[in-house]
Amino acid sequence: DALIDLRMYTEATLDFPDEDIELLREGDVHARLAAARARLANVIARARSGAMLRQGLTVVLVGAPNVGKSSLLNRLVGDDAAIVTAIPGTTRDTVERQVEVAGIPVTIVDTAGLRETTDEVELLGIARTRAAVARADVALLLVDARDDGDAGVAAAAQRQDADAIERSRIAYPMQALPPGLPRIVVHNKCDLAQVPPHVERPAGAPVDVWLCALTGEGVGLLESEVQRIAGVGHSTEDAFLARARHLIALDDASAHLAAAAAHAAVVPPPLELFAEELRLAQQAFASITGEFTADDLLGEIFARFCIGK
Repeated sequence: DALIDLRMYTEATLDFPDEDIELLREGDVHARLAAARARLANVIARARSGAMLRQGLTVVLVGAPNVGKSSLLNRLVGDDAAIVTAIPGTTRDTVERQVEVAGIPVTIVDTAGLRETTDEVELLGIARTRAAVARADVALLLVDARDDGDAGVAAAAQRQDADAIERSRIAYPMQALPPGLPRIVVHNKCDLAQVPPHVERPAGAPVDVWLCALTGEGVGLLESEVQRIAGVGHSTEDAFLARARHLIALDDASAHLAAAAAHAAVVPPPLELFAEELRLAQQAFASITGEFTADDLLGEIFARFCIGK
């Protein structure tokens, strides 16, 4: 309805220039468009929560050998799902287990440690790690809390500071993560580092969580951060079970409204381009709600304005 209202003012201004219809004055286009985009963002967030309830979430554990990935998997699933030893490189294949976090089905994937190696078997495990990362929704990048400067290096890696990355054991694992993949840097073994479990969210860097997978201290903090970074929030009561095509349509509509906002910011605004982005946004909505034709829009215009009088 908000989009129809915006289109009505825009098209009336374009098609009936002799009438007393001024888009920017009467339509208050900036405020209307901002309100519509805010409401759409809320709908998209609820739809993603619903899709997550339907499909579940895949979380991959990534890191150098012997940082505690398998221990964390066992702690999260409450079972000895993966073999844990003090020998680096024990895990050679991916291990998957399903758990539930705040009502959301979550698949936890333990992976082989990432490091430079010439061992053929270990290279096969690393290849499977990369395949698991490619299909993950969230990555947990594990580091040893005793390693100096982990948090600073994580921030440097986010800034693509090559020199800083090379000075840390998280270099190879961090570079294996796609840029757009949400990630949490998990500082494991915080008891040995004598650091209490806590969470930090430095601006422009991944979230950092300090915990001890062996004792379980701080694991609740990690579960909350997985829930938050996935966009679910602390309640899924207002979510709805959106299908994949709904999410695609909503994302398309959002992109076109963003383009429309960019055109509206130009002085004077290119109304033809602005109108086209609104039309494409409504076309995306129509794939969910049903077609809204040009004749329907003209009906709205003639019902609202005294055209020709």
